[in-house]
Amino acid sequence: MSSLVLSFQEIEKTQLTLVGGKGVNLGELSRIQGIQVPEGFCITTTGYRRTIEQNETFQKWLDQLSMLKVEDRDQIKKISSNIRQIILETEIPSVVVKAVEDYLSKFGREHAYAVRSSATAEDLPHASFAGQQDTYLNIRGKDAILQHISKCWASLYTERAVMYRMQNGFDHRQVYLSVIIQKMVFPQASGVLFTADPITSNRKILSIDTSFGLGEALVSGLVTPDCYKVKEDKIVEKMIASKKVAIYGRKEGGTETKQVDPDLQRTQTLTEQQIFQLAHIGRQIEAYFGQPQDIEWCLVDDTFYIVQSRPITTLFPIPDTNDQENHVYISVGHQQMMTDPMKPLGLSFYLLTTPAPMRVAGGRLFVDATRNLTSSSTRKNFLQLLEQHEPLTHDALMTIVERENFIKLVPDDEEKPQSSSSILNNKKEDILKETTNDPSIVLELMKSNQASIQELKRNIQAKSGAELFDFILEDIKQLKYHLFNPKSSALIRIVMNASSWINENMNKWLGDKNAADILSQSVPNNITSEMGLELMDVADVIRPYTEIIEYLQDVKDESFLEELVKFDGGLEVQNAIKAYLEKYGMRCVGEIDITRTRWSEKPATIIPMILSNIRNFEPKASQRKWEQGRLEALKKEQEILERLKQLPDGEQKAEETKRIINLLRNFSGYREYPKYGMIYRYFVYKQALLKEAEQLMQANIIQEKEDIYYLTFEELHEVVRSNKLDYQMISKRKHEYTLYEKLTPPRVITSDGEIIVGKYKRENLPANSIVGLPVSNGVIEGRARVIFNVEDAELEDGDILVTTFTDPSWTPLFVSIKGLITEVGGLMTHGAVIAREYGLPAIVGVENATKLIKDRQRIRVNGTDGYIEVL
Repeated sequence: MSSLVLSFQEIEKTQLTLVGGKGVNLGELSRIQGIQVPEGFCITTTGYRRTIEQNETFQKWLDQLSMLKVEDRDQIKKISSNIRQIILETEIPSVVVKAVEDYLSKFGREHAYAVRSSATAEDLPHASFAGQQDTYLNIRGKDAILQHISKCWASLYTERAVMYRMQNGFDHRQVYLSVIIQKMVFPQASGVLFTADPITSNRKILSIDTSFGLGEALVSGLVTPDCYKVKEDKIVEKMIASKKVAIYGRKEGGTETKQVDPDLQRTQTLTEQQIFQLAHIGRQIEAYFGQPQDIEWCLVDDTFYIVQSRPITTLFPIPDTNDQENHVYISVGHQQMMTDPMKPLGLSFYLLTTPAPMRVAGGRLFVDATRNLTSSSTRKNFLQLLEQHEPLTHDALMTIVERENFIKLVPDDEEKPQSSSSILNNKKEDILKETTNDPSIVLELMKSNQASIQELKRNIQAKSGAELFDFILEDIKQLKYHLFNPKSSALIRIVMNASSWINENMNKWLGDKNAADILSQSVPNNITSEMGLELMDVADVIRPYTEIIEYLQDVKDESFLEELVKFDGGLEVQNAIKAYLEKYGMRCVGEIDITRTRWSEKPATIIPMILSNIRNFEPKASQRKWEQGRLEALKKEQEILERLKQLPDGEQKAEETKRIINLLRNFSGYREYPKYGMIYRYFVYKQALLKEAEQLMQANIIQEKEDIYYLTFEELHEVVRSNKLDYQMISKRKHEYTLYEKLTPPRVITSDGEIIVGKYKRENLPANSIVGLPVSNGVIEGRARVIFNVEDAELEDGDILVTTFTDPSWTPLFVSIKGLITEVGGLMTHGAVIAREYGLPAIVGVENATKLIKDRQRIRVNGTDGYIEVL
């Protein structure tokens, strides 16, 4: 067997480095019983290497290209062009030419062939690289085939292929190209078959795109294809396009574009029988490869030929499950306002913290909601809670519940234990009646949590090695005690019930919508809203010192804090920033992931927010803002009570409402504190673990401190204990993380991999309005600022913030804005709570808000009814 040329039947699946992804897949396809694959062979990467590796000029340009970054577009373009030219001008070695001739004589010199590129970094399970290298169709004769082999090799260095490799972390010097020579088939129709819907990720739906002639018209975007969707044995969707042109092979070689007969343009490309036949072939190929496939096919005289199959790399992975039963998973990220992937250490800390049944997929956490849906009483409570706080998740779950056959109700005597997330067991009114309105409970809980953190900070200092890990595991019990303390959970439940009681009854009695939003402004003891106001106070300290303000404009590295003392007022400013970081420095974007960089680790992060406060506010603005909110809440309370007294039973209604408003104001600030305590503890653990990482670096076990982020807590414990690590695992996990970053997590996914998308049920909204969940009352007009990163936020007073999600680290920006729109969130998520407290009209859960709303557009936000209008 020649290592220069292999027929498809000779290719082994272990030969990726020899024949590339496309070659390996064609070899495998050729082995599937009953699947028709046009015959062909592969010029292996050995042929490519023999041709170019002795060329010194090629090596010189390749070295230069490997030094460049994605930003160096002009240089990339120039050097790529030079490399392509060298490859085209280099003579193919005679030994390679001879091997190609031998195989052509076996397969038939008179045939037309497709000459196709197959790179070693292509059609992989984790990166498709689809369309990055070139394909040439209907090539006839040995000389033309040899010429097009060189063209395929050169296409490894098109600008798009070079950029794609850079963006996906592939080294140009480690990527080689094999060339496939495959007998041409001349189809009446061709297309692409996805064995899972690439739009919804639904593994149950098979999607077929098809048009007349060769598939090039479809791939190049020359025509809009027909699209058919098949679920089990039914065509569930059919879209017939107007196919005006098609590409066909010419007798003398090459291809041409022809007009399609007007009578055929709007006809269905495939018959229903052919659609089902193709769907069956797709499922057979998917079963063989063991994962959803993206398949290229051609139809010739009622026979389907498969010319390629590759894994679909854009599907969200299915959470792992240990049994064959149906499961329903809900995204934790959508509840925690952090839909980015988490690194393994972050995931394992969260799993150690939560009592909920969790699964990991795509670097994200999902709660297994199956148990909450299996019994009639649990299901009712659970869905009721979600309807109020997470309507999109609720609607998605209702779609599943209404199918009946997916999640079956368990009779009462067989009911499984109820989940702790079912928090509406008792009637709202009963809980509110039984509650003692004592604000000192909040202060006691906060004081106890803080004392426990201080004790942790003292005790952890002396711990190291394996002892540190045992100590952290023991302390996580304390973390959980404060996070899930029944007293603490009861307060949060009271606030949720008080808020919905006020909203329901004020709407029923007075026609006043979302009254609780205004009543929640400027409540005491909210650690997160205080964080935003206290950063305004830091701005006040800096404000008098123009030299320091100028210096801070260009701060990049973290030494700036020490440099401040050189300026007049520098010590005072340094102390103010350090005091702020002592209290809030454990916060950051995506803070539930312990591996994320904290403000204390990168203090420059908060400087743009401080400068924004200096720009947008007068001195002592924080006190005025707080007082204004408090007075608005008081005024709203008095207005409500006066109006209630005018009603039948008015005095009684007013008295009861007054009591519940007091509950809301006394306890709602505490909602943010348990998480603050959790994040504070995480930061203490992290600092101790990074000291262990320094030891591992010195022992050459890891290459950089951050490598520990790619190990779970248990794995890191073992590495510290044994001083051994297979570093390939770190490299593999880093690569996986970059892939996870490109995925969008679903709110709801089933164990079948079906992504269920919820919809808002609303009527009578203005035409073209964008819908979301109203979480903070009021209507505001202003300039939209679409921002993805806190550090890039240049806001002016009166702007409306539009972003994917906000967690507590975004709170300092809330003081500068007049309204909030996020793609993720619910009624009780942090952004919603703080928006209410600051009196900002806010809408969350707005699907694709950052795409539908353009930066700097004028918009109107209706936080009462939950919709946005572009003005």
